[in-house]
Amino acid sequence: MLTDSHTHLNAEQFKEDQAEVIQRALDAGVTRMVNVGFNRETIPSSIELAEKYDFIYSTVGWHPVDAIDMMPGDLDWIESLCAHEKVVAIGEIGLDYYWDKSPKDVQQRVFREQIQLARKLGMPIVIHNRDAHQDILQILKEEKAAEVGGIMHCFSGSWETAKQCLDMNFHISFGGPVTFKNAVQPKEVLAKVPLDRLLIETDAPYLTPHPFRGKRNETGYVRLVAETAAEIRGMTLEELAHITTQNAIRLLGLK
Repeated sequence: MLTDSHTHLNAEQFKEDQAEVIQRALDAGVTRMVNVGFNRETIPSSIELAEKYDFIYSTVGWHPVDAIDMMPGDLDWIESLCAHEKVVAIGEIGLDYYWDKSPKDVQQRVFREQIQLARKLGMPIVIHNRDAHQDILQILKEEKAAEVGGIMHCFSGSWETAKQCLDMNFHISFGGPVTFKNAVQPKEVLAKVPLDRLLIETDAPYLTPHPFRGKRNETGYVRLVAETAAEIRGMTLEELAHITTQNAIRLLGLK
């Protein structure tokens, strides 16, 4: 009963064997997959995937790295797609100060506009945060994101940052990096997150967990994240899988 709360099965890396990757995930016990559409190319193919498989859901949003490419009318397009029965959140949205393709002011504007849209529609949001903790927190507070909550995707911050996100109604999601031997901070945070706010993910094809680090990630590898999380929390894999799946169902309205 595992749920991968954040994957990119429509990525170019799965072009040759997408169906096989999905089957391997099912064989590994993954019963629900949330596929993330994040720009003009990936949003339509993400929805198509959700329409093809009843256990796959989609998010729609505009990634901060691509913020500079967002055109007038794209926000209206995203809003129209949010009416689709398989679209469960707006995302991934946020800030990325590692890549410099999109200026910070453009990223921040696009981020704010999408939080405002989420509040208008009453939909949760999926947050991408790279090297931008303080600005993310400030914008979430200023835009009253607590009204809709959502997911801090592949969380990499401190417990202090996590507490502020929890106070704003967000779930904390962990991916492959929590399995790395040197991942001291993520393990410490995972140990403290309230169980009813905990999610797991792969971000496949990126951020591959140990022992496959350096190779292409797959949705089925969420089981490795779950095993590490269960060990950290002192519970069985089955208990951890059940709790994180129920959290995803409740937050995103999954079947």
